[in-house]
Amino acid sequence: MVKRLMFEKPLGMRDTLPFFYKQKSKARRNLSETILSYGYSFMDTPIMEYHDTVGQVSATLDQQLFKLLDQQGHTLVLRPDLTAPIARVAASQLKNSEFPLRLAYDGPVFRAQQAEGGKPAQFEQVGTELIGDHSSYGDAEVIALLVESLKQTGLDDFVITVGHIGYVKAFFNDLLGDDQETIDELLNYLYRKNYVGYKEAVKSLDAPGDKKKSLLQLLTLKGGEEIFEYSRSLARNQSCMQAVNELKQLHRLLEQYGVQQYIQFDLNLISHMDYYTGVLFEGYAPHLGAMLCNGGRYDTLLPSFQLNASATGFAIHLERLVEALNDQEDEDERMAVIVDDETHSLGIKEAKKYRQEGYAVLLQHVDQIPDIQAFQQELSQTVDLTKKGGKSE
Repeated sequence: MVKRLMFEKPLGMRDTLPFFYKQKSKARRNLSETILSYGYSFMDTPIMEYHDTVGQVSATLDQQLFKLLDQQGHTLVLRPDLTAPIARVAASQLKNSEFPLRLAYDGPVFRAQQAEGGKPAQFEQVGTELIGDHSSYGDAEVIALLVESLKQTGLDDFVITVGHIGYVKAFFNDLLGDDQETIDELLNYLYRKNYVGYKEAVKSLDAPGDKKKSLLQLLTLKGGEEIFEYSRSLARNQSCMQAVNELKQLHRLLEQYGVQQYIQFDLNLISHMDYYTGVLFEGYAPHLGAMLCNGGRYDTLLPSFQLNASATGFAIHLERLVEALNDQEDEDERMAVIVDDETHSLGIKEAKKYRQEGYAVLLQHVDQIPDIQAFQQELSQTVDLTKKGGKSE
């Protein structure tokens, strides 16, 4: 067995230091307040779930699940996402509630990593689930709420890319028929956004030139509402037409919400979440080398728990949001009451008074401050009760 170093952490795990913790708390609070203002109710689920229920219906690959055994020999998993656990609750304890359900969550999820490549094995998600609404109005609501939530944290430079998994799959089925191996290969290239690999794979296909041309033209379906008519001309089967119509309706509703400037459409968008069935979306911010948030419609997950209901929702990666907000540093809002032996008792009373007024107050003995000037500069204000300092702020 390899001996671990004293300061070594499990693969993919991170410590959250005070400044980052503070920034996370602030972002979490702003997100939560916005989500609550839309009428959603927060809930929580266990960190551990059964592998043969939540573990199996989760879209996370089995090799990425953290597994352990309970005392009865059942295989458990650390929850890899929060959508599947909430679907479990909706289909059991909340199945007799009035639908649609508007639920929200905030908590850590766990996905095992094979190498230390910067991907976290534990991270925090804040998100929503709108359960029992199968309309474009539901899709528009969650996207508009996502935009508003991000804006309320102070983030204003971001884009939400919207696609439709039904269009992509119907498009491939129309052109490639039952050649599932080729379809899966092309879908994988799109998911990884490896467009060079996608083009090379298309060029190598044993297929007529017009089909190859159409497959390559799929990559051009990015932009605003102008892509809708072009997308109709590329694939004329009923499923593709229905997907485009849903996106057109969604675009109209998002205009009504006034969030269209944050939206762009991408009809070759693919997610790693296998349970998405319709509209899906991803969010990105400048200088952030990974996806900020994602979501979409998942109409087959709840039936896995014997509840015939559709749903849509989003999840925000909280740590990445804080990274995107990293240039918006706040001044330290703490203050300090500095005391010596003679003024310690008075300092306790002074600190209590300021705390009752809402301040975060340090009570600090002057003998324990190596550099009084540096100490004072780090705080918003100080009250020095020592003989040397008098009572000054």
